[in-house]
Amino acid sequence: MTSSPWLKETQLNGRHVNLMPLRQEHGPALVEAASDGRLWELWYTSVPGQESVADYIAFALSEQSAGRALPFVVVDKGSGRIIGATRYCNADAKNQRLEIGYTWYAQSHQRSAVNTECKYLLLEHAFERLSAIAVEFRTHWHNLASRAAIARLGAKQDGVLRNHHKGPDGHYRDTVVFSIIDHEWPVVKKSLAHRLGC
Repeated sequence: MTSSPWLKETQLNGRHVNLMPLRQEHGPALVEAASDGRLWELWYTSVPGQESVADYIAFALSEQSAGRALPFVVVDKGSGRIIGATRYCNADAKNQRLEIGYTWYAQSHQRSAVNTECKYLLLEHAFERLSAIAVEFRTHWHNLASRAAIARLGAKQDGVLRNHHKGPDGHYRDTVVFSIIDHEWPVVKKSLAHRLGC
């Protein structure tokens, strides 16, 4: 008998954004969103450009098929346009742990309510629908903006994985690991809701 998958395709709806399941046909819209700031040029993160978007989507969907990920596009409710992407990844159904990662937004939507609401929706679904016991966030040591944003969510830094993996240019990345655990979620939720004016 086959058990039901832990991560099931879903749509998460907020006041500012909707998180929609990633599809192959979203490639051009993702490239357009990433063009707002030429995000593929950032050396400390991986954002798809014209040449890499097909592989980006293929990998995300293969991880979803394997039960390890659930990728979303971020849709601005006002314009109906795709403005970024995010996903659950490195999911461990047995231990009820997952990571929120591969997150990026068009430059014009950074430092806005978008990231706060996206994280609110993803964390609420993880803790209240999937019964996760911990949600991780990982980022490059040199991505100071991302580290600050994760800390503002209420996540605590677990540590730094030194020489964690090798990038395309051959340099090794130190990865900073943060997490929120299940009993911390009610206070984190209250803080995020206050910031969103809920």
